[in-house]
Amino acid sequence: MPARRASNLLRPALLALLALLLAVPLAAAGTLDRAGMERYFPAPLVVGERDATLPVWPILKQEAGSYEVFAYAFESIDLAPIPGFGGTPPDLLVALAPDGTFRDVRVVSHHEPVFLEGLGSEPLFAFVEQYVGMSARRPIRVGRPNARGSGAAPQTTVDGISMATASTRVINESILAASLAVARAKLGFGAANVGLKVEARPDPGEAPTVAELTARGWLRRLTVSNERAEAAFRDAGVAGAGDGPAAAPLIDLTFAYLNVPAIGRTLLGAERFAALTRELGPGDHAVMVVSHGPENPLGEDFVLGSIPDRLTVTQGGLAVNARDMAIERRGAAPALPDGAWTILRITGAAGFDPSAPWTLTTKLVRERGQIFPEKIAREFSADYALPADLFVREAAEAGPSWTDPWRARGVELGVIALALAGLVPVLARQRGLVADRRRFPMFRLAYLAFTLLFIGWSAQAQLSIVTLVGLVRAATVTHDLAFLLYDPPSLLLWAFVIATLFVWGRGTFCGWLCPFGALQEFVAWLAKPLRIRQVTVPPRLDRALRLAKYVVLAGILIAAATGSPLADSLSEAEPFKTAITLYFVRAWPFVAYAIGLLVLNLFVYKGFCRYLCPLGASLAVLGRLRLLDWIPRRAECGSPCQLCKVRCRYGAIGADGRIDYPECFQCMDCVTIIHDPGQCVPEVVARRRGRRIALQPVAAE
Repeated sequence: MPARRASNLLRPALLALLALLLAVPLAAAGTLDRAGMERYFPAPLVVGERDATLPVWPILKQEAGSYEVFAYAFESIDLAPIPGFGGTPPDLLVALAPDGTFRDVRVVSHHEPVFLEGLGSEPLFAFVEQYVGMSARRPIRVGRPNARGSGAAPQTTVDGISMATASTRVINESILAASLAVARAKLGFGAANVGLKVEARPDPGEAPTVAELTARGWLRRLTVSNERAEAAFRDAGVAGAGDGPAAAPLIDLTFAYLNVPAIGRTLLGAERFAALTRELGPGDHAVMVVSHGPENPLGEDFVLGSIPDRLTVTQGGLAVNARDMAIERRGAAPALPDGAWTILRITGAAGFDPSAPWTLTTKLVRERGQIFPEKIAREFSADYALPADLFVREAAEAGPSWTDPWRARGVELGVIALALAGLVPVLARQRGLVADRRRFPMFRLAYLAFTLLFIGWSAQAQLSIVTLVGLVRAATVTHDLAFLLYDPPSLLLWAFVIATLFVWGRGTFCGWLCPFGALQEFVAWLAKPLRIRQVTVPPRLDRALRLAKYVVLAGILIAAATGSPLADSLSEAEPFKTAITLYFVRAWPFVAYAIGLLVLNLFVYKGFCRYLCPLGASLAVLGRLRLLDWIPRRAECGSPCQLCKVRCRYGAIGADGRIDYPECFQCMDCVTIIHDPGQCVPEVVARRRGRRIALQPVAAE
């Protein structure tokens, strides 16, 4: 049989490919030497000596006759080799200033499929440029496209890229993970509360007074006198003090951590504390700051809900993102002095550990000069610490950035999961909806429309040979499959498709869940009104053409296993990226190819799927492990009845009535026919003769 011969030919090829996968030990490492670094950092900057213990290059700049560190430059792949959606880590050149801000971020190399002859690399270059000026001291998240223009904080958010959410999240995590590794080693920050969840213990019933909180150090005061302020600004040649005696306070702040019930209830009262607890998110923290002095660090123009310019919470050298909560300001303890006050929210993502010492810093600003005044700032700080027994400490969930898309795409995942759950009983109960020749075709068309419009164009969950290329590269380079987690809808579909491979074979994906396959089916509908006659491919040519997709598959996987960039080019045999991922918005050769395949489909039904699709070939190979020959047959199938063979537009039924399961797309047309007493020829004949005939399994090809 042709399929059996193909299987015999493919077996040694697959064994050879497996040997290649095990034999090629490629390494992921940076590629820039000193000359490469000097191209990115030309004179007057100077590239110093590479660090002996960490793959970091100091970039020096001459200041006042001596060289000072302008930035630390490094490649992300050396410090955070996180696999991208192409299976290999992107390599980003990052220049980190001594204060933790990004001087520069460049793309050195990448294998992200959507940016390779897809969107092009320009959107990726523009994406990483957003990091310049941002700080590694703050968590940075990838928002939606134009998120910053829609009000997201530009200090902590970068605009995402449509159709590239998985890739941009991987790149964001690569930049931040590598930068924090350098920051901890070189800049002395970023080590606080890593992988730890710290929460206040439930209230033991204690109700201390404000005086008792002050005596314990749970309510602290930061006071800066006129004399101290004047001394701080003396070297700048400006007056730093306010009006009044030298010993009088200029800045006078009272502050405390509120999550501990004994503190929060005393300062806010039971009702207001309960309201605060409800408003805080899981893992969030609240810090109260009340200003009593004449110099208010909040400022007259302070906007509720914003980040105070002159108040900073730091821990372990890391500035923690603390934002005003914009809640009701009345109801504080009467024993607290009057004054303007704020409650600062610190989100759980900030890595803040309230059981460890932290610092509140206030900034005093003065101006020097009249025509072009120069702002001079001085900072004043007070430490704060609470007993460790007030808190429960436990290992936090890892929470890497791949968890974000799972939360953000929960609705899409739910819809797809429901659709998959609804498909299983329809396909499994052959005497149910499938047997109804009027209702089942309508159900199939509706499901294919869902596959094309929602799974494909909306959820961007078109499965692709690119994923297999990524798996091969992961096996040979990174040994890390985490890149799959950045695309939840596709991963859900992969899990379902792999499970159904062992039950029904290739057809569940190719016939029901492939958006491009669905698009071809709808285009094929145009053949009838356009009066286009389908071309019958001669059997011998048909058998030869069916082997072509296996050749394409082998070429792609071998190229990927040997580290050849040819794998990305060969993967373009699929038109999925053009037609589904990029909505045909692409360079004209790719669009012409995709449209050409759709036009071919008008003459040769699903010609791409049958003859060229490398993903279909891989599923056909794995589908040979299926457990069931699930399509019912009769003894008369093939001899004398040829109805199912004639009706099968995929050519998956032989002249003897046997099913070629690796070529079956599970359209269920033959199942509908065999269960319909008005269509199945042997049953029609038997009824006329007053007999009943039974279904029986027939061995597959």
